[in-house]
Amino acid sequence: MLAGAALAGAPAPAGAPDRAPAGPAPAAGPLARATAPLDPTAPLDPAAPAVPASAPGAGASAPALVHYVGQAFDTCEAPSLTVMRAWRSSPYGAVGIYFGGRGRGCPTQRELTPAWVTSVDAMGWRLLPLFVGSQAPCVNAVAKRPFAIGSSPVSQGTREGGEAVRAAQALGLDVSSPLYLDIEAYDQGDAGCAATTLSFVRAWNREVSRLGYVPGYYSSADTGVQDIEAARRAGTQDLPAVMWFARWLGRSALYTEPVLRPEAWTPHARIHQYAGNVSEAYGGRRLDLDRNAMDAPVARVVPAAARGGGIPDPDRLPDAAPPVPRP
Repeated sequence: MLAGAALAGAPAPAGAPDRAPAGPAPAAGPLARATAPLDPTAPLDPAAPAVPASAPGAGASAPALVHYVGQAFDTCEAPSLTVMRAWRSSPYGAVGIYFGGRGRGCPTQRELTPAWVTSVDAMGWRLLPLFVGSQAPCVNAVAKRPFAIGSSPVSQGTREGGEAVRAAQALGLDVSSPLYLDIEAYDQGDAGCAATTLSFVRAWNREVSRLGYVPGYYSSADTGVQDIEAARRAGTQDLPAVMWFARWLGRSALYTEPVLRPEAWTPHARIHQYAGNVSEAYGGRRLDLDRNAMDAPVARVVPAAARGGGIPDPDRLPDAAPPVPRP
């Protein structure tokens, strides 16, 4: 989502503006299924296919993660199939979709159906599912204030985590898909608001993980991301497995964001939204969008034949006892 001021004349997407840190490093909020290693010296190829990840230690019923390295865009409403087909000539290989949540700026999403998901997946697009639910009580954007987290952030986060999984299932997004919780920029100086938001995010993460999906997180680098990084350094549990940070520099700093320590959310667990509110055209079709560079998981799409006309098999979700809310 739009998390900062618009950049005038932002440069076009670049392939490999920075590099992954050398050597292995622990992830924050480790991914449930480890991804296959990447060569950090290899260029980021926007046209490269997503790479299935190995899954050592994963349960037999847990599909391996799929990750993608390259350029991605997100736009408020899912584009038509005609536009998505025309944009295969673009540098982008992945697209953010706002698939659920009461705080979405474009809640209607006329194009976003199971058939759309199947079609764009068949075209070779990789999907980044974004859930815009309840927001920080001190959220900056006036339009988001009606969706403030209430007085029970743990139960609310748990409930909305389940809502996110059901919405993902309804579109045919399989278990082991990342679901990215969108928390818009909020008042950096309000400690109580930050604590309430963290409780909500942790509960959302726990529920999404319990139901077999991967909890990701999108926010402004200077507010939500900074607070989550502080929690990671403090040893807090139930943090996001993937970090999508917004800092509109006009160029990628995927591995060099100053708020994040070099070892945080590596390997293969970062997305940088580096420009926003820009307009681009490919194949004669124009979109207003945000630009992202990524080395992170993307959605797994259930084959149409296995969905029975768009209704996912409930057996694909692991059985588990109801969660016990924790602070």
